[in-house]
Amino acid sequence: MSDFFYLIEYLFVEILFIPLDIIRAIELDNWWIANSFNFIFIIIISCALLYWTVQLIGFSKTGEEDKDPSAHSFL
Repeated sequence: MSDFFYLIEYLFVEILFIPLDIIRAIELDNWWIANSFNFIFIIIISCALLYWTVQLIGFSKTGEEDKDPSAHSFL
């Protein structure tokens, strides 16, 4: 059974963390390149939240949103 847990350790430490090790090595040379992945994710999430907000405002203005307190069964 311990071999199974050593296999899980090997999988995560030696294989799945290789991209993170590369980013950690790049960070010593250029901070901007290492954090570009974070910036990309921030831009994607910001665009998704902006789109979601615009859709909510649009449904609210057209009256398609059901604002009845008994609209949901858990209420």
